[in-house]
Amino acid sequence: MRFISLLLLIAGAALAGGYPWYMNNFSGRELGSMTVFQQPGGFQPVTVRLSSADDPVRALVDLTSRGPANFSGGIAVLTLTASTGGKTVLADTLSFSKSVQREQSPQSTQSVFRGDAGLITPVQNADYSFKIGPGDAEGVNYSKVELVLRANAGSVDPRAQPAGFVLVGLGVVGLILSSRRKRENPNSQPPAPRWGRGGNA
Repeated sequence: MRFISLLLLIAGAALAGGYPWYMNNFSGRELGSMTVFQQPGGFQPVTVRLSSADDPVRALVDLTSRGPANFSGGIAVLTLTASTGGKTVLADTLSFSKSVQREQSPQSTQSVFRGDAGLITPVQNADYSFKIGPGDAEGVNYSKVELVLRANAGSVDPRAQPAGFVLVGLGVVGLILSSRRKRENPNSQPPAPRWGRGGNA
């Protein structure tokens, strides 16, 4: 039972956390990475030619900060707007509160945080303009911001995370029950010797 509970726990963690992370960051193919902010110069819009064969396209934003950054409270650090033909097709705010910090190197004082701005679908054969700017958060000292586009990106099945949490719960309950049964099993202790020193005879 303990082995099965461990399998349930691992499978649940993969569904609840690993699967969405992989789908958001690595599904599909990368179209390119474009710098939209770098000092000096500030924020600059970028225009990308997209094709209907790229549908859907996921927009990711990599923020490089100087030193540690505290993203709390869900306050928008950056804003992103994508448009084509004068029509807005994607608008989102990025707080980076759930992003995973990636150190560039052990010697570097800079850290990279990735935010998911969402999917563009349907995608037309057209030029798309992306504008990224500062949000309401204060005190975030970033030195570089990059826009990363991934074509044919998959979307997360909304049933996956709830199912993962259920499996994690079952695994935890199973581990608790198995450890309790082990403590309560009288056969888990070796029998007392019947002969010789310490025996009953």
